[in-house]
Amino acid sequence: MTFGHCPPIAAAGLSVSPSTRCLLANDAPPALLRPVCPAPTVPRKPLSPQLRLPLSRPFDPVTSFPGRKRPRRRRHPRCLFPSASSSSSSSSSLELPLLPFNMNEVLVPSETKTLHLYEARYLALLEESMSRKNLFVHFLLEPIYIPGSSDGTSFAAKYGCLVLIEKVERLDVGALVSIRGVGRVKLLNFIQAEPYLKGLVIPVQDSSAVNTSETSSKVDQLKESLCNLIKLEIKLKAPKEALLQTHTANSLRWAENTPSVGCDESFIPSLAERVSFAALQPVSGSTESELLKLQQEKLRAMDTKETLERLEDSLVLVKENISIVAAKLAIQSLEM
Repeated sequence: MTFGHCPPIAAAGLSVSPSTRCLLANDAPPALLRPVCPAPTVPRKPLSPQLRLPLSRPFDPVTSFPGRKRPRRRRHPRCLFPSASSSSSSSSSLELPLLPFNMNEVLVPSETKTLHLYEARYLALLEESMSRKNLFVHFLLEPIYIPGSSDGTSFAAKYGCLVLIEKVERLDVGALVSIRGVGRVKLLNFIQAEPYLKGLVIPVQDSSAVNTSETSSKVDQLKESLCNLIKLEIKLKAPKEALLQTHTANSLRWAENTPSVGCDESFIPSLAERVSFAALQPVSGSTESELLKLQQEKLRAMDTKETLERLEDSLVLVKENISIVAAKLAIQSLEM
C-alpha cells in the first residue's frame, strides 16, 4: 500500500499526511488505485403487469402446488459474536491502528522500542490501541517511483509488524510508550486516514518446516550462541545510563515463552521463528556501520519465508557479534 507526497517522518512526532492515492504492496507489482468514474445510469423499462405480481410477494409452495405440505422451518440459535471456528476470515484478520516509520526503523518480532508520542492524533491512536488489547501495527514507508506519474515519489507500506504495548508513561507533553514486536503482518487495505491511519491486516508466518529435527537442532545451536553472546556483553564496560539487561537477553527471554497476546493464535509466530528473530538485536557498543548492517539483516529476515534459512543467517550473525564483542573486551582489558 502506498501514499503520495508523504512528508519526512519525525523521530517522535511521526507526522504523516497520506493522500487519497494508495497502492497495495503485494507479492506482485503494486497497481495504482485511481478514483473510478461512476458508470452512466441506464434507464430501466417498467416491468410488464404479468411480471409484477409474482415478484411482489414471496413464493408459497402450498398455494402454488395444492396438496403439498408446508415444510417445517429449522430454527437455529442466533450467534451475535461469531467464534473462530464459525468465521475463519474474521479470526485471521484484525482491524487496527497503523503507525508509519522510515525504512531505517524496521521492527522485528521479539524486539522492543520506546516511542515518544506527542501529537494529538497519535495520542488518539494510543488510546484506541489500548482499547484494542494494547495492539497496533508498526510498518515502514518505502519511497517508490511510479513510471508515468506526475505526482512525484510515492511511498509503499511494507514490513508490517503487530505490536504489543507493554508500558505507557504519561508526560507533561505526550507519552513514552514501550512496545514489543509480536509477529509479521500484511496490510490488506486502509480503512481510515484521519485523524490517524487504520487498516485491515492478516498474519504472515513462515512456511511449514520440512525437516523439523534439523530446525530444532538449529534452534538449540542459536540459543546456545545467544547465551554466549549475552555473557560477553555483560562483561563489557557499559555507560551508567545503559540498561542492566541486554537487548539480546530481553528478546531471547520473550521468545522462549509463549507470548500472551489478545488476538488469534495465527498472529503469534512459532518458537523457532521467534528465536530466529531474537538474534537480530543491537549489541552493546555497536558502531554506526554495525547498526547499518543490522538494519539490512532485519529487512532480509522480514522477507525470509523459511524458518531454517533465517536460523542459519542469525547463527552466522551471532557468531560475528561474538567475535566483535570478544575483540572489544580484549581492548577494554588493555585500557584498564
